[in-house]
Amino acid sequence: MSDTHLSRQAHQRLQEELHDLTTRGRVEVAQAIEAARALGDLSENGDYHAAKDAQAKMEARIRQIQALLRDAVVVDEPEAPGGRVSPGSVVALRYEGDSEVERYLVGSIEERRDDVSVVSPGSPLGQALIGRSAGETVEYQSPAGAMKVQIVEVGS
Repeated sequence: MSDTHLSRQAHQRLQEELHDLTTRGRVEVAQAIEAARALGDLSENGDYHAAKDAQAKMEARIRQIQALLRDAVVVDEPEAPGGRVSPGSVVALRYEGDSEVERYLVGSIEERRDDVSVVSPGSPLGQALIGRSAGETVEYQSPAGAMKVQIVEVGS
């Protein structure tokens, strides 16, 4: 599995979420399960099944965060010098034949921001962008076929 590049802020937020889930979250779910058990027959107890589903989802998120943090590389700023695309960069792209400019963050979905979409550095588009500069046109394979995109701007 490849490393996940995370900003210090995202890494800290994930550590805090993990701590919250493994302490407060587990206690609350255990209390909900215990309260539902007190209601009687578990085979037809909707509250019990809902609490068990919540527990399973929470434990899955805990495992996901633990794996992310284990494989994370914390980056302070984009690694590539000179305005080149690297993990953590925000790029403005224009697809061939389109006048609209779209903005993407090259990084982990855990880095998502409200104003930009996220593209993984390991995706075909992300791989084509890494190390490139504004003004360059790159080609990559998408499920719909070959795509060309111009890098309009590279920022962080």
